[in-house]
Amino acid sequence: MTTPLIPPSPTREEYAEHYAAALAANGDETIFDRAEPIGLFVEWLGDATRTEPNDPNAMTLSTVDASGAPDARIVLLKDVDARGFTFYSNRESAKGLDLAAHPRAALLFHWKSLRRQVRVRGSVEPVTIAEADAYFASRARESRIGAWVSDQSRPLDSRAALEAAVARETARFEDKDVARPERWTGWRIIPDSIEFWRDRPFRLHDRLRFDRTGVNWARTRLWP
Repeated sequence: MTTPLIPPSPTREEYAEHYAAALAANGDETIFDRAEPIGLFVEWLGDATRTEPNDPNAMTLSTVDASGAPDARIVLLKDVDARGFTFYSNRESAKGLDLAAHPRAALLFHWKSLRRQVRVRGSVEPVTIAEADAYFASRARESRIGAWVSDQSRPLDSRAALEAAVARETARFEDKDVARPERWTGWRIIPDSIEFWRDRPFRLHDRLRFDRTGVNWARTRLWP
């Protein structure tokens, strides 16, 4: 029995009334002529930047821990280029420990306003010290202090304990530059495959997968 909180599948009339803009945006067949996926991803990210209410660069990061148990959380994409997809965090966090044990990951971007998603799977490598330093320096001062404060993913006695730690580190760095702590770094997911999905009426969706073949990409259209 379906819980009342979960909406039913849309009717023909609801598709026509509520999906019109997204369906118009998702009808371009030229995406299936693309030779590589990164340019297409950047275009879709640009579309999402104009339509999503917040965090168009949000992505689900999926990892497995040392025992093989999966885990997932939302993080923010901070760079994308031909090398891959980059994000930053604490290497001593749960995700950092997972990536140390199994340096492979999956990403999922879901843009509700566009009714699109992109799935990425691949190996993971740490960014360079210069890249980590440069991105850390671009963050707000309060966020940089927060990176020194947080023993991410570990037990915390109370909110008061967190605020006391922030006050302590704020005082320690008074009139000083807040340099990057060694444990704070970034990772780059080097994609083996990238799949693009877009909503079409009545579950007849479009799916396009790119698989890396050396320096090139193989392109496959998938059944919905």
